[in-house]
Parts: sequence; C-alpha cells; structure tokens
Amino acid sequence: MPAAELEEWVKELLAAFDLADTRIDIDQVLSLAGVAAHTIVRPAAPLTTYLAGYAAGLAVGSSRSGELDAMDAADGLARAVLAARTDSPDNA
Repeated sequence: MPAAELEEWVKELLAAFDLADTRIDIDQVLSLAGVAAHTIVRPAAPLTTYLAGYAAGLAVGSSRSGELDAMDAADGLARAVLAARTDSPDNA
C-alpha cells in the first residue's frame, strides 16, 4: 500500500473513531510491528501495536501524558520487553 493511501486510511479510521485530531506516527507503529513480528511470530505484530496503542490511549485519557509522549512511552516499553526477550538465554 503506498504511503499516501496508508495515510488516507489512517485519517479515515481516526475520523470513524471520532479521533480526527489525533496524531499518529505511522512509521513508528509499523516499525514496532516489524520488531514484534521478527522477535516473536508474525501474529505478534498486530497484537503488540494494538496493546501499545491501548496503553497510550489510557495514558492520554487519564491526562497522564500527551498523545505523542504516550505513544513514545508505550513504544519504548514494548521494545524493551521485546529486547529483553531476545536477550533471554531461553531464546538463544
């Protein structure tokens, strides 16, 4: 899917969820999905990004963080968990 089409899809989906003013870093989400898919298994990609987004949404909804800060924090935590898993002797 070309980048422009993907951006339009995200805008359409955000509007459907009544979140049109929400900023999403598409590259960051796709990067996290790629790391999860290659670290765990492919189905981990959508689950990881969904959970990171959910955690970020909870942080924003509770006024603990702004949108991009919340997503950065959720992304960082997910990546740390993935990195710890690859560093584990059980996964060597």
